[in-house]
Amino acid sequence: MQRLARKAFIGLGCLFLAMAALLFGPSWTFDYWQAWAFLAVYFASSLALTIYLIRNDPDLLERRMRGGPLAERQPAQRVIMLFASAGFLGLLLLPAFDRRFGWSQMSPSVALAGDALVALGWLAIFLVFRENTFTSATIELAAEQRVVSTGPYALVRHPMYAGSLVMLLGVPIALGSWWGLIALGVIAPALAWRMVDEERFLARHLAGYDAYKEKVRYRLIPHLW
Repeated sequence: MQRLARKAFIGLGCLFLAMAALLFGPSWTFDYWQAWAFLAVYFASSLALTIYLIRNDPDLLERRMRGGPLAERQPAQRVIMLFASAGFLGLLLLPAFDRRFGWSQMSPSVALAGDALVALGWLAIFLVFRENTFTSATIELAAEQRVVSTGPYALVRHPMYAGSLVMLLGVPIALGSWWGLIALGVIAPALAWRMVDEERFLARHLAGYDAYKEKVRYRLIPHLW
């Protein structure tokens, strides 16, 4: 348990330093209150969720720490995650350059609304983790995995992606950049492709998933898709 907690906290610290470098380096200033506020909201939420998993579901935390393009076993998923990772970098770099060159004009209240979206997205992810201990960062089946159809999974088949998209939408807004929203044009198609490919995998390998798809008709947004 201590080893896992140490690894998780070190990972969060490294991620914080990397994201701070991506924001304050290209913007060429530390006088960027939107970035400080975003980092505070993002990592307070990440830390709270990490502590919850350490105490309540360390196996899920360990699975969630094995992510990224290189962790995927299927070639298509490696490509998808490369696009998604590039899009996430764009969510940080475009606002940082926007701050430096003054491309966007955004009121502080709108930027704070972006922070609220980031927090809301993390809350949705927490509800998913609380409901489904089998959630993984890669497309795989855990031992004794079963279909989960309760909680947020009774509304849509991929509630974690729904929460993630809310959070990702909030990132460039929280950073005070309208131009940063362009990066969602890379992330959203990549996540849609990932969802469709993941469903093919689950239909082949997870008993009861086809019946679940019949019961819960929508992947991401109720009554839309």
